[in-house]
Amino acid sequence: MFSVTRRHFLSKLSTGIGGAALASMLPENLLGASSDAIGEKLLANFAPKAKRVIYLFMSGGPSHMDLFDYKPKLNELNGQPLPNSVRNGQRLTGMSGNQAILPLAGSQFKFTQHGKSGAWVSDLLPHTAGIVDDLCFVKSLWTEAINHDPAMTFFSTGSQIAGRPSLGSWVTYGLGSVNQNLPGFVVLITKKPTDQPLYARLWGTGFLNSRHQGVRFSSGKDAVFYLTDPDGICRSGRRALLDKLSALNQIDFQNELDPEIETRIAQYEMAYRMQTSVPEVTDISSENQATKDLYGPDAAKPGTFASNCLLARRLAERGVRFIQLYHPGWDQHGNLPKAIRNQCLETDQACAALVTDLKRRGMLEDTLVVWGGEFGRTSYSQGKLTKDNYGRDHHPRCFTAWMAGGGIKPGITYGATDDYGYNILGPDGVAINPSKEKFTPGAVHVHDFHATILNQLGIDHTRLTYLFQGRRFRLTDVHGHVVKDLLA
Repeated sequence: MFSVTRRHFLSKLSTGIGGAALASMLPENLLGASSDAIGEKLLANFAPKAKRVIYLFMSGGPSHMDLFDYKPKLNELNGQPLPNSVRNGQRLTGMSGNQAILPLAGSQFKFTQHGKSGAWVSDLLPHTAGIVDDLCFVKSLWTEAINHDPAMTFFSTGSQIAGRPSLGSWVTYGLGSVNQNLPGFVVLITKKPTDQPLYARLWGTGFLNSRHQGVRFSSGKDAVFYLTDPDGICRSGRRALLDKLSALNQIDFQNELDPEIETRIAQYEMAYRMQTSVPEVTDISSENQATKDLYGPDAAKPGTFASNCLLARRLAERGVRFIQLYHPGWDQHGNLPKAIRNQCLETDQACAALVTDLKRRGMLEDTLVVWGGEFGRTSYSQGKLTKDNYGRDHHPRCFTAWMAGGGIKPGITYGATDDYGYNILGPDGVAINPSKEKFTPGAVHVHDFHATILNQLGIDHTRLTYLFQGRRFRLTDVHGHVVKDLLA
């Protein structure tokens, strides 16, 4: 016979009259949220501008000097060594740190100003160039990580050390879910050969309840593995099985009071509902031809970046809170001119189409779209520099990302880099060495970037916390400032 302990009594009491009263006051879209998040829900003292985020993560580190950050001086000085006064002792990776010289490499691509904003974009991105007045370019991002694993982990979780909750998990923990038949956080990865692995901890929950885990949709027959009933199992049989399993888990929970048991029950139920909702959302046959043409010929090929962008819009329409797309392959240490051209051919049209599609459906104003990688690339060539070929090493000191919608100011460029694309310039035009300990005007640290994203969702990043091992953790650690100049 189960004996009632003090812990058990208090836990039951907390879900009694008080819990019912709280539930009656919560917005409907929060009622399905996990119990561990309820106390943190009402975080905002300002109205959110964005209801959801679509994050286009270009894994590998896109070269800002070949895409958005026009540096004609690099072409003038092509082949000459990077001045020591510019590098100023900044660390290099082991891949180029032993080079006798660091030869400056001018971009081989033509840059032109576009739109009313006059934003510079290279000829690699003609479709993105057509929507620059909807975009906010941030040219002064910087990070502390110089290698891929810690850099991607930093942008995904706010820490270079694995084990922290991901950005999407923090968002669903803080805001709950809108559509109870789909996960609040979905991950889509371009299906392509790559030497750079992407691992599940980038969209993991760390120490948060595991129901906030990102759910990866695959490009195969089943978007989510093991959702389809096996042969001989009917829908009613699956329902009966889940009811029995839930009853057993409830008994287990009454004895152990482990919240992960409740999570297990909730995830089984979500999987049951997803048997209907996932096939519907991944079936693009209902999209008209004009929409498919907007995203390009790859839109009809599951697993491509274009197909994932179209699917992201469909998920956003159905209330998915955070959608993260990963496109790997931007790690161009050599053969950059050819490799980056291929990357842009795979992504440019679909990125522009997503922004355009959201805008014409009236969704861009409350959907925050983010494009960027984990760091930039060096202004000098890694390895041999030739007339028509060069490579670029990792560069954390400055790089470019763009944002659109969700209350972000459109048609602006924020921040600037020096003539070499190597250092961030302060407001006075002098190169600066930003420090995360103190906010530096003009520079945008990873924590600042995260704080600004959360702000647009109506979340004060200093209040979105979770008590773990005696300390209250947050996405932005003990740092981060909202970059108010980016806000409309």
